[in-house]
Amino acid sequence: METVLVHLPATPAGEARTLSLLPGELARFGRGIPQYPVDIALPDPAVPRLAGEILAVDTHWQLSNLSAGAGLLVENPEGAGEFIRVSPGRLAAPIPFEFSRVVLATATGTIGFQVYAPHHTYVEGGAEGAGHGHRTRAAFSLDTGATYFKVLVALCEPRLRDASTVGVPTTANVVARLRAHPDHARITPSAVDFHIDYLAGTKLRLRPPSDPDATGASWKRETLVSTAVRFGLVGEEHLSLLPARRPAAAPETSR
Repeated sequence: METVLVHLPATPAGEARTLSLLPGELARFGRGIPQYPVDIALPDPAVPRLAGEILAVDTHWQLSNLSAGAGLLVENPEGAGEFIRVSPGRLAAPIPFEFSRVVLATATGTIGFQVYAPHHTYVEGGAEGAGHGHRTRAAFSLDTGATYFKVLVALCEPRLRDASTVGVPTTANVVARLRAHPDHARITPSAVDFHIDYLAGTKLRLRPPSDPDATGASWKRETLVSTAVRFGLVGEEHLSLLPARRPAAAPETSR
């Protein structure tokens, strides 16, 4: 029988703990007091006494927010910024991630724990057979071996490495990133801009924003990144297409 694992990392207040939940079993979390015992204690004054509850359900788990005013954030650490916000009072919200991090805001930052769901199951070979009419066309046709795809990966790299990153690399940043690759040692800014235009106009078919103030030089790069990450066109597995990053130089010390 599949289980849901809830892992609470070690904190100054206690050692690491892992709970195993069978389908139908639940675990409550929060600050906890004698009147409101919890299975997962989060000792912070900003955490509600009874913040929420996890219910194991066969192949996934559900999250209930038992707080009257604080939202719960569920992040997908493997999803390049993908997250779900569970509103106060929401019961039995299904969480689709195989690996999740439940995060609660505190006065000094955040506190939380990890949840591991059972392995997801998928249809083998796809649900469409050869004898069911025309094959479904791919919405986006990208060649992972092409230079334009490496340009796209370089644009998305900061977002893939740190989901909280807001800025998008400039053309100069992409040139510097790709020139370390032996196949692209002579790539120029105009070539990178050509690939960006090709991606935006032909491959991902982006439309300019309706706001005339938002149609500057950066809108294509920003929209390419948001579209590629949102639809999973570029993932962490594609970062290997880029040259290895150089380690940061040690700061100089005065003598």
